[in-house]
Amino acid sequence: MRNWWPRNRQPAPHALPNAPRPAGTIAAGPNMAHDAEKVLRRLEWSVIRRLDGLLQGDYRTLMRGSGLDLADLREYQHHDDVRHMDWNVTARTSVPHVRVFTEDREMAAWFLLDLSPSVDFGSGTQRKRHVSAEFVAVLARMLTRHGNRVGALLYGTGVDNVIPARSGRRHVLHVLQAMLSRENVAPGGARKLGVQESASTRLADLLRAGANVIKRRSTVFVVSDYISEPGWEKPLAQLAMRHEVVAVRLLDPLELDLPDLGLLTLRDAETGEQVLVDTHNPGFRRRFAALAAQREGDLRASLARAGVDTLELSTDDDLVDAVVRFSELRKQRTRLSSGGGVPRHLSAASSLLHGRAA
Repeated sequence: MRNWWPRNRQPAPHALPNAPRPAGTIAAGPNMAHDAEKVLRRLEWSVIRRLDGLLQGDYRTLMRGSGLDLADLREYQHHDDVRHMDWNVTARTSVPHVRVFTEDREMAAWFLLDLSPSVDFGSGTQRKRHVSAEFVAVLARMLTRHGNRVGALLYGTGVDNVIPARSGRRHVLHVLQAMLSRENVAPGGARKLGVQESASTRLADLLRAGANVIKRRSTVFVVSDYISEPGWEKPLAQLAMRHEVVAVRLLDPLELDLPDLGLLTLRDAETGEQVLVDTHNPGFRRRFAALAAQREGDLRASLARAGVDTLELSTDDDLVDAVVRFSELRKQRTRLSSGGGVPRHLSAASSLLHGRAA
């Protein structure tokens, strides 16, 4: 993924007014606003323009509006959303039917942003935090260009910043500046915000806060590396029952496979715990890869059970390619749910396989 971040810029803290700032950090203000403007302008000239040429249509590609007008009724098909089931017609005809709505051109999108210390990791020039900011800036700008509204909830060691949903380029800059000016919490420490907070990430708190704040049906992007304490699966599934949820997962190649680098000191970004490992040992690298693969499988299974779409963004990936791949998968799923785009012989083969499985 190309790095659009100003060189030699250190992350700046985000603190309450009149709070003391650590020495050597950049204060949030004109400099930070200039950085946000610079990053957004570069993304507009490169990424957003490329996406405009690659994505056909503004409202039927990456996401859908809430849909207010009933357009038609049709029989239920595989992959249909059961929330659109018309139970009255189903009871009268004894055949499941779903409602088809006219797409609403205005929509609200919310970004639930995990900015805990673990997202500061990056094995190359790009960190997961940078990938998150680029994705949010691109998606928010593409949405607000058509009058849609975007909001955000920011999580560090707790949900400490809620940005209401608004439209316009200035609002996108406000969201981007809030992400750039975050305070980096020291490992093992937590900011005092009037509540007791844990040093480790509790993604469930972010999801519950999103469910309480977002009242109207919206498209919700949960941007996180999903390195968290257990217990976030149920809140995510509950959030997906009311909203259209997209799990945006941040990852780095070094989290999946360790190369032979000799003796290394690994440090937990959230607790500060350190451990000395010998990456020259083939057995250790195999065990690490096996544990990483197991975690990958468990994480993807949890996201699938929650009923959410998943977009994976790697620090070495291209943002445009990742968004286009995700858009194509969503369009393909939409065609399948509407009963179109599947040849008759493939449909017959699928039915035969399902019959055998039963």
